[in-house]
Amino acid sequence: MAKKATKKVTRKVVKKTTKKAAKKVVKKVTKKVAAKKAAPAKKVVKKITNKKSSVVIKTSSLKIGDMAPEFTLEDQNGKMVSLKDFRGKNVVVYFYPKAMTPGCTVQACSLRDSQSKLNDANIVVLGISADPVKKLKQFESKDKLNFTLLSDPEHKLIESYGSWGMKKFMGREYMGISRQSFLIDQSGKIIHIMNKVDTKTHHDDVLNFFTNLK
Repeated sequence: MAKKATKKVTRKVVKKTTKKAAKKVVKKVTKKVAAKKAAPAKKVVKKITNKKSSVVIKTSSLKIGDMAPEFTLEDQNGKMVSLKDFRGKNVVVYFYPKAMTPGCTVQACSLRDSQSKLNDANIVVLGISADPVKKLKQFESKDKLNFTLLSDPEHKLIESYGSWGMKKFMGREYMGISRQSFLIDQSGKIIHIMNKVDTKTHHDDVLNFFTNLK
């Protein structure tokens, strides 16, 4: 009788132990499966986070009355041009997205056709983009442009003026140059900022502002 009772107790203990062990095994397997499933999601999140953190959008703190940030850049002829070269003249520093694209061509050609009026008002035009010098030369030749184009391939100056940031086109987001103009007086001070530029009337808007100054 004692043997039977012992066997019965032993079976129960074994059964309980087996159940516990089985539960432990199931738990471990479940955790492993969950971890494997979660792993790709974690990687994607990390990748996206890293990608976003590498994009630094610099907003300009420049305002009317500030001295315009100085710069020296290469023009379409390979010559180094500095903003300080134009002290004593009114200057329009205009940033445009890309040479030889439709909107930028309209804007540039309008400035080209207004050069005599701009000269009479003592206005110098400096167009700045991230295009290489070679492309700027092609732009000048193709459209017979008669003013200075400057190359800022690493867009450091463009960023310092706050003209580099997130843009949208046909549902796509990307970093690029915002079309903006800074009007600078003869002492090098910013006297007007055009945040919204109409490519068709830009030349007239610049002329009107400078000629209407008291």
